[in-house]
Amino acid sequence: MPVAKKGATAPKRAKAPAIASGGLATGDRAPAFKLTLDDGTSVALRDFKGRNLVLYFYPKADTPGCTKEAIAFSALRAAFAKSGTDILGVSADPVPAQSKFKTKHELKISLGSDESKAMLQAYGAWGEKSMYGRKFMGVIRKTFLIDGMGRIVRVWPKVSVPGHAQEVLDEVLDAARAL
Repeated sequence: MPVAKKGATAPKRAKAPAIASGGLATGDRAPAFKLTLDDGTSVALRDFKGRNLVLYFYPKADTPGCTKEAIAFSALRAAFAKSGTDILGVSADPVPAQSKFKTKHELKISLGSDESKAMLQAYGAWGEKSMYGRKFMGVIRKTFLIDGMGRIVRVWPKVSVPGHAQEVLDEVLDAARAL
């Protein structure tokens, strides 16, 4: 990442809309959740109290776009951790599929299983999709940045995988500099 010269101002990035699809808005309290992770343990929103959380939803473990996104977040995990931020990927895949996906790609992030789709629905990440003219229900790729008090700081309602993990890290670092 290029370093700006002293006195130079950083280019402004466009902010996400205040209201994301699914009805959640910046500043809203993030919906509570409890999920089983890829290693069989459970995690809840309250477990991240005092730390930021990048919560990203992906359609299906071990598919091309989802793999690229998980590898990108995994590669940046140390930088996120240094800024007090944890990462949690969530899909409707069962725990064994999440575990296999994590092991196969040596991912360094936690993956949560929401087979009931309750969390996906609460975050507006479950809905109608269309592919090749066929409509179906599925996971909508989106990302939330949640602060240590459980408030939504930023929403990426329509994620394009290339560069997304770095964009989220840049947002986390910008927020940390603003403090």
